Amino acid sequence: MSKHKIVVAVTGASGAIYAKVLFDKLQQLHEQIEDVGVVMSDNAREVWKFELGNTDYEKLPFKIYNKNDFFSPFASGSAKYNTMIVCPCSMGTLARIASGISNDLTTRAADVILKERRKLILVPRDTPYSLIHINNMKTITESGGIICPASPSFYSQPKNFEELAATVVDRVLDLAGLEIKSFRWKENS
Repeated sequence: MSKHKIVVAVTGASGAIYAKVLFDKLQQLHEQIEDVGVVMSDNAREVWKFELGNTDYEKLPFKIYNKNDFFSPFASGSAKYNTMIVCPCSMGTLARIASGISNDLTTRAADVILKERRKLILVPRDTPYSLIHINNMKTITESGGIICPASPSFYSQPKNFEELAATVVDRVLDLAGLEIKSFRWKENS
């Protein structure tokens, strides 16, 4: 089995719990992963501190790249990162990706993933959607990206916020092609 090279971008959208749970699960799946590169916007750091009350992102075992580091490996398709997850994904970031505006490392990496026909998974948390949001999501989908809204499920009967967030993160990890143990409809009863 070939190992995954994954870019994770965290934007300033509300929903830092999703990024936290994603990082926790990626650490647990280390045997399937060759590398995880992380990009966090300034707003992502502020939202994390506000919503989660800590700066635990500073303790991640993954390399965190500066938001303007265009010399990072995943700023080029030659590095062969096969998956990018933007979680949570702000509508501003989604719009820039849909428009092909590579003004920072997150949008450049997304552009690279799309042009190389690799897997881009965006996890928007905003609600409701405007027609502009929907059209941007349509553009990304038509370009090969996957929109996986942060819409948790309840049939696994989550007991806390982390378990609730995991219902979304597990879907993201499935979409990324990682083998995970997760609630499966009608397989866990």
